[in-house]
Amino acid sequence: MKHTFLQVALGGALGSAARYGVNILAGRLTPGFPLGTLSVNIAGCLAMGLLAALLAHRGGQHLAPFLLTGMLGGFTTFSAFALDTMTLWERGEIATALGYVLGSVVLSLAAVIAGLTVGRGLFA
Repeated sequence: MKHTFLQVALGGALGSAARYGVNILAGRLTPGFPLGTLSVNIAGCLAMGLLAALLAHRGGQHLAPFLLTGMLGGFTTFSAFALDTMTLWERGEIATALGYVLGSVVLSLAAVIAGLTVGRGLFA
């Protein structure tokens, strides 16, 4: 288990650094628009799907903590959200998947609004 935590930590560090680099580059290309976030979310979801399928098909599940949870989790948590949604969908839990999507988006936005409101009140 200790080895798995190290895999996740190392992958997370690499993924986070990659996300930071993409955000710097994208910020220069499109100031004022979150192209970096959009890009890493889309690329991360594509990579999550490809790697999850590859690891499942080729028996590489031992690499999942480093690649999926670590690297892609650090690159974007949106990829994990997308994979969780598809897992529910493919299990036939359509209503649960749709509720998860709606709840995740609405509650995440509400949490950001709440955090900004409280933070601005405390730190203004």
